Amino acid sequence: MADFLLELLSEEIPARMQAKASADLARLFAEQIAAAGLKAEAIETYATPRRLALIARNLPAETEAVQEELKGPRTSAPPQALEGFLRKTGLSREQLVDRDGVLFAVIDRPGRATTTVLAEAIPAIVRAFPWPKSMRWGAASSSTESLRWVRPLQGIVALFGDDIVGFEIAGVNSGAATVGHRFHHPGIITIGSANDYVEKLRACHVIVDAAERQRLIAEGARAAAAADGLTLVEDDGLLAENAGLTEWPMPLLGRFDPAFLQVPREVIQLTMRTNQKYFACVDANGQLAPNFVCTANIEASDGGVSIIEGNQKVLAARLSDAKFFWEQDLRTPLESFLPKLQDMLFYEGMGSLREKADRIGALAAEICRTWFPERDPETARRAGLLAKADLATAMVGEFPELQGVMGGYYAEKNGEKPGTVSALKQQYVPAVEGCIPTCVALADRIDTLTAFFARGIRPTGSKDPFALRRAALSIIQTILTNGIRLSLRQALGMAEAQADLDELMAFFADRLKVQQREAGVRHDLIDAVFALGGEDDLVRLLARVQALQSFVETREGNDLLAGYKRAANILKKEGWGAASRAMAGIENESIPQTGEEDPLVLVDDPQLADAVAAFNQRHPIAYTPEPEEAALIDALDAAAPQAQAAVEAEDFEGAMAALATLRAPVDAFFDKVTVNDPDPLKREARLDLLARMRDAVHQVADFSKIEG
Repeated sequence: MADFLLELLSEEIPARMQAKASADLARLFAEQIAAAGLKAEAIETYATPRRLALIARNLPAETEAVQEELKGPRTSAPPQALEGFLRKTGLSREQLVDRDGVLFAVIDRPGRATTTVLAEAIPAIVRAFPWPKSMRWGAASSSTESLRWVRPLQGIVALFGDDIVGFEIAGVNSGAATVGHRFHHPGIITIGSANDYVEKLRACHVIVDAAERQRLIAEGARAAAAADGLTLVEDDGLLAENAGLTEWPMPLLGRFDPAFLQVPREVIQLTMRTNQKYFACVDANGQLAPNFVCTANIEASDGGVSIIEGNQKVLAARLSDAKFFWEQDLRTPLESFLPKLQDMLFYEGMGSLREKADRIGALAAEICRTWFPERDPETARRAGLLAKADLATAMVGEFPELQGVMGGYYAEKNGEKPGTVSALKQQYVPAVEGCIPTCVALADRIDTLTAFFARGIRPTGSKDPFALRRAALSIIQTILTNGIRLSLRQALGMAEAQADLDELMAFFADRLKVQQREAGVRHDLIDAVFALGGEDDLVRLLARVQALQSFVETREGNDLLAGYKRAANILKKEGWGAASRAMAGIENESIPQTGEEDPLVLVDDPQLADAVAAFNQRHPIAYTPEPEEAALIDALDAAAPQAQAAVEAEDFEGAMAALATLRAPVDAFFDKVTVNDPDPLKREARLDLLARMRDAVHQVADFSKIEG
């Protein structure tokens, strides 16, 4: 048993690609050696800006010998079929095995040296590697058959134990030599084996473990900020990116002119983060400080003074540009940017962004008027109208990430109402808070969803180019965060674009299931409540679902669910719906008939339930019910109205408690009473009783949708 080391040395690998490349390397390596019958005890991967490495622990010296069987033609098959099989296997007719008239080829494959397997596997992995972007280089790049890699491949280390695994890829031969840090140790290093790889490179100023580099940057950046009485603004994404840009990270604290702080904080932080990869700092009051932390890739002899000075000059130029855009935009009111939106297309066939702004404003006002009557619809309309105006500003033109943020700042400077300002600042927040911001956020996303769905454009599989799933999820989060009691179907119907509301509601049901999965809510219970129809108040729906989940996880709930399913199966088997009841003499009791109904289409129709009750009053049971039958009748007489009243009062726990009283009578009924009695009168009455039980349960949820 021995360890295998692979290092692929290249020019700089983009930081954003390194984590996935490490995972892809481990996956492809495991697949390739598995095909040859090998499996490593563990696989470790490393990535730096210049190298992608893998260590496979405890591989055997050779693969095991295997015996392979191939099924061939029947002994009675034409000669041509036999000849083709013999060519395929390389065997003679005498070497085939006859099993009940079918020929088999039994081939013994001897074990292979692991070094041979690896020498074949690594070139295949390199040539098939799924880089998001790759390149060709050198004279060979004139051919489309030349090697593609993320950046020019410069060296390969391949060691099994302390032996070199020999192969060649596009003129690069494998060996044991690599290089250290570009500046601290640019010379050749000879690796002895996988066991000394990590530490030998560390001695040459290369930390190959990305997690370790992240830890060193985080600790160093915090310490550098703290030394000046500041606190680092934590940023995991920026931490990973800095680790992907350095092999020997050294965090350094720099400063910028405090005069730049008059520019909004988001602008400064985005400039530092996006353009320079700097961390921001805050003072003791949580205010943005005129400082930054950059990460050098060298241990400078002057302690980093020159590096800091250079970075400060670059940042000053960037912030000067940002300050110019800020001052330029402030020269005119935010509203003055609206005409420019007329030349900006929302989507083909859906008008310009100016037209979308008008739609958002009108819809926001209508939402405000309908569900927030104590608020000013005109403020909501104004906020909706200005929601996209900052897209035409110079600042957002330079920093698209600031759309939906800058509008709030400009509106505040222009003296717009606080509700308008907060709406503009929060329009892209996943779960906004406040009446006017909520109205605008809902209006924007509803307009987007209905516009695309009306044109038949919707997410398919994993593809969602217009982020419609995210828009729906944002609507759900906004409603639930604020506890807004609105009719989602009605709100969707207010949009200018007339989409299929049933399709949209189904789409929202799917998104709600995804959103609630993380909260531990079962998707089948959401289906059970949605299946009742008419429930589009998400706050009330989730309250019902949560009460239902608590109930079905109790013994009473589980037993009642089992009883319900038994009853539902009997009713389904007997076809006990509108048609069968009509045959029993109920067809003229105010039940609508068109002559085209599915026999079960009216099973849950309220008119049918009323007709059955009226029929039972005029046609009392002409026999003495069994004790268990009578007990279930009494239990339903008490529980059904209690459950209905509790549901109407939104006391869903109370509704569940009422249904729980049915558990014992239902169990006893099925234990002692024969539903399909030879007496048709008893049979019909007992089927009606089961239907009553089912209908009582359906006041809360459609239990047929519940799993288990």
